[in-house]
Amino acid sequence: MDSENQQRYQTAIALACLPVGNVNFSGCRDQCTTRNDNADHSASEILKLLRSGQVLMVNSRRRNGLILYKGFHAEFAGPGAAVGSFYDRDCDWALPVGNLSLLTPESHEERQKAYLIRRQWIRLMKQITEKSQPHQRVQKILEQFEQYFDSQTVSQIPDEAFARLVGVLPQTANIVRNTASSIEED
Repeated sequence: MDSENQQRYQTAIALACLPVGNVNFSGCRDQCTTRNDNADHSASEILKLLRSGQVLMVNSRRRNGLILYKGFHAEFAGPGAAVGSFYDRDCDWALPVGNLSLLTPESHEERQKAYLIRRQWIRLMKQITEKSQPHQRVQKILEQFEQYFDSQTVSQIPDEAFARLVGVLPQTANIVRNTASSIEED
């Protein structure tokens, strides 16, 4: 492997296989805790990378992404999206979804494409949040994630994350998820 490719994939190797299930949010960004020190270390490393000013992108060849906690809302950066740089310096916490892999864009064109893809993910979230009823917004975000990720991955994402993504209370996300679970069991 030549030195350019080695540098590009160094970040991906370091951050691959971060399990979503080890992260447990208590509902306040200042009280984010984890059940396991390795996951905490990995999430801290992701946060350091995001705040470093370096432009990274979520690997577009994997079903993965990052939920970026910012102030009182969250953003989802899915496959192909740019993360880091000055856009994410205000990120309070980063929740990896799926088998996270972050890459360094090799060219200006690749970086531009990653920014455009990040904008598309933001537009998708905007469309979801335009629903007037909070329950509808939660249901729609759950449907979107279930179409893309397996049910086990989606079930491990905290209610707080979905709530922040679509601007509802965590209790609302919990109610919608429990209602959907009870309907599926019947």
